[in-house]
Amino acid sequence: MSRPFISLCPEITRSNALTLMNWLEDESVTHHLSDSRHVSRFIEQVLDRVQMPILTHLFNQGGRFFMAYDRHDVPVGFVRLVKTGVDCEMVLVIGDRDNWGRKLGASAIREGMKLAFFDMRADKLIAKIHPDNVRSLKAFVRCGFQLESETPTLASFALSSARYRWLLRESPEGEPAHITITEIDKARLLDLIALEQGPAVVELEHEVERAIVVDPRQVARDVVTMNSRALLQLDDEEVEVALVYPEDAGDSAGKLSVCSGIGTAILGYKEGDAIDWRISDRTRRIWIEKVLYQPEAAGDFHL
Repeated sequence: MSRPFISLCPEITRSNALTLMNWLEDESVTHHLSDSRHVSRFIEQVLDRVQMPILTHLFNQGGRFFMAYDRHDVPVGFVRLVKTGVDCEMVLVIGDRDNWGRKLGASAIREGMKLAFFDMRADKLIAKIHPDNVRSLKAFVRCGFQLESETPTLASFALSSARYRWLLRESPEGEPAHITITEIDKARLLDLIALEQGPAVVELEHEVERAIVVDPRQVARDVVTMNSRALLQLDDEEVEVALVYPEDAGDSAGKLSVCSGIGTAILGYKEGDAIDWRISDRTRRIWIEKVLYQPEAAGDFHL
């Protein structure tokens, strides 16, 4: 059985807005969503007033809004992140009841956590949930949130940045398997992330944080390290790539920057691994057929 997969997309189209309205007309979806009537009215007003195909800027007023897509690029819900001071609050909805029970909620929460801590730089992420909303309670607890306070009508759960980073290295249930990077690669990648901070390196920082770090002489020969060459199956296409730092990247030579979608995706994985990754607004299936060259295995520790 495939692991649940969710990607969050910041672009909100007119079609997305109509889908949101359909979800919000379902009482079972909105039962525990405190501002559902306000959201539904807002969307209706936007559609009547604005004829543009892209409505992203309107949905990001007062927070950041993301559509949640499954691995087939079908919208299944949304995540909203609202930053207040150093803290951030998450609102999550899986809109279609047919998708309930598939652990898509937990996957969406983890994607939201990544954005809150690595992009928005929150110190703490908060989720406020009705005590009767058992499904949501379980999903947030499964992702590492802990109860902070509770009333008869609202339970407040929180996750600190420090605990989140610790959990990344523990690989809790539902998270992808650990990847492996070398000590030298990690040091260089952290320097790169410090220079390039922002949306472009959010995924890369997440991967580096969750990786197992080893001595370059101890890394397995079939792991994709920096400056490795690998043969990939990208959906139905076979491609040969080299994983390099941004300054060495070049499409004509098949040199992929580690900051690119495919580059970040394959870092630290090994031969035989398959990865689902959203690239250029669609989900791609990447299979690592073979590591053709690895600097550490070749004794090229200077690379």
